[in-house]
Amino acid sequence: MAERRHPLLAREGWVHIFVAVLAAAVVHYYYGPYWAAPLWAITLFVVQFFRDPRRHIPSDPLGVVSPADGRVVFVGETHDPYLDRRAIKISVFMNVFNVHSNRAPIEGKVINRWYHRGRFFNATLDKASVENERNALWLQTDEKDDITCVQVAGLIARRILCYAQPGDRLGHGERYGFIRFGSRVDVYLPINTKIETKLGDKLKAGSDIIAHLVH
Repeated sequence: MAERRHPLLAREGWVHIFVAVLAAAVVHYYYGPYWAAPLWAITLFVVQFFRDPRRHIPSDPLGVVSPADGRVVFVGETHDPYLDRRAIKISVFMNVFNVHSNRAPIEGKVINRWYHRGRFFNATLDKASVENERNALWLQTDEKDDITCVQVAGLIARRILCYAQPGDRLGHGERYGFIRFGSRVDVYLPINTKIETKLGDKLKAGSDIIAHLVH
């Protein structure tokens, strides 16, 4: 299923891109390409960081799609601290070269949202899930499956953006947030969920299925 058209550069980065281009252009004009070269390199980095390509959403209503681009750094049973239950947790780490848009892992209603201030440990560490700054969404499907999706700040991430509020309905793979400059997203799933990914897998948000809900 093709998603609706949207800008190929994330709106969260438009100001950053403008400032980077302006600074490089001014130095290039007044001092020449040699002195401007580092600034043009920074501009290229900023543009690639804020790229936001469209994704093909699988037509699989029970398929849980990855909420983020990146590498799987945790898969297994654990405790969901938000819904106080045993759950399957899958964590995806985003480095600075990954797309940083976050997407709903499943279609459903936003039941609740929690924001916690915290620290900024390396997001590859599992303790980041409970100690770093984070924003959690409780999604519930029409079949009453409960899924918790948590945006976690990383070592250099300093801004978690989430546009979903309790009562909103998110589509399968719909873009709902963004984290600037390195981070991770944790997904807590029902304990009987069938896992479809493993440690080290590289995923694309909204496109790659990481699990299947079991009814």
